[in-house]
Amino acid sequence: MTEISERRVISVIVVNESSVLSRITDLFSARGYNITSLTVAPIPESKYSRLTIVTSGSVRVIEQITKQLHKLIPIFRVYEHADLVEKEMALIKFPVTENITEISTLCDAYNGKIVNVGENVIIVMVADEPKRVENFLKIIKRYNPKEIVKSGAVALER
Repeated sequence: MTEISERRVISVIVVNESSVLSRITDLFSARGYNITSLTVAPIPESKYSRLTIVTSGSVRVIEQITKQLHKLIPIFRVYEHADLVEKEMALIKFPVTENITEISTLCDAYNGKIVNVGENVIIVMVADEPKRVENFLKIIKRYNPKEIVKSGAVALER
């Protein structure tokens, strides 16, 4: 019987010091676990940083990952999100010859907006749930994007 692999979001609060990220990614690679998305940022007014890791695995695999993460010394807290608010951001560059009005209307529907208009390009930003960002990226292909950059996920428990 095969276990079902599901997308999971794990937050790790670490002491903000050198080599912590390396130790965490080494833990994943040594066990053959894939990281789909990894976002790291310092927690304001503290000595800690928050890592938001998106991975996939069975309940057993995720339990194993969190147990192994707890064993790493600079880690302060590890938790898998149950009830969360999750967002992702994308910047997309379009030729200025594309229909700005239509692009702007689509952006509005996906918590986005035009953030820069240059001589030859329009740059838009959307920030929404990961599935909605993916949907937006599929829809805007008809406007010939020149470049797309996505952030990793960020998440907070409710």
